[in-house]
Amino acid sequence: MIRVLIADDQPLVRRGLALILAPDPAFEVVGEAEDGARAVALAQELRPDVVVMDIRMPVLDGVRATEELARALPESRVLALSTFDMDEYVVAALRAGAYGFLPKDVSPEELIAAVHTVHTGEAAVAPRLLTRLISTYVRASPARPRPATTAPAGLTPRELEIWQLLATGFDNAEIAGNLEISVSTVKNHITGIFTKLGVRDRAQAVIAAYESGLVAAGHGAG
Repeated sequence: MIRVLIADDQPLVRRGLALILAPDPAFEVVGEAEDGARAVALAQELRPDVVVMDIRMPVLDGVRATEELARALPESRVLALSTFDMDEYVVAALRAGAYGFLPKDVSPEELIAAVHTVHTGEAAVAPRLLTRLISTYVRASPARPRPATTAPAGLTPRELEIWQLLATGFDNAEIAGNLEISVSTVKNHITGIFTKLGVRDRAQAVIAAYESGLVAAGHGAG
């Protein structure tokens, strides 16, 4: 059973999320928090597997709360929520340690699937949504690009190629088809890319690609 803590400053939203998750025998909603500080305190007490975390909350916002949880309770994985798809706070949350992001207008089925995905340690962010999101963030806060010919962290030419495709919104099957290699080979390369970049998952790898200048804002696949 996946133990879930819900954090949102709106009681109606908390109750709605609980009503979606609680009837599923795979989940146990162990608590609800009305702000980020309370979420951190309850997580330390209850040790949930997944924290469904609203980004914009009083006292301590969801980004800061995520950062504290990632540092103190890495086993409690955060799934961030936002009212808006294009929200710079989402990128901040992913950098802070969130395992995924969902807009609040997703279907109950999508929420359930995302909680399962985050629980396994995978990033629950659709590649094309993530690409659009980060493109918006980079346009608002441009990073100093490094030359695209440089392979950061000792990446091989093939790893650099796969990283670029990943960052522009291709999933593993699409990368495999584009490069005419197997999906398992793509997965192996991506594992190596994560290790060399020092990132934990696909979401952080995409952020790193935009911030490095490997991919220009607005040039994603979606």
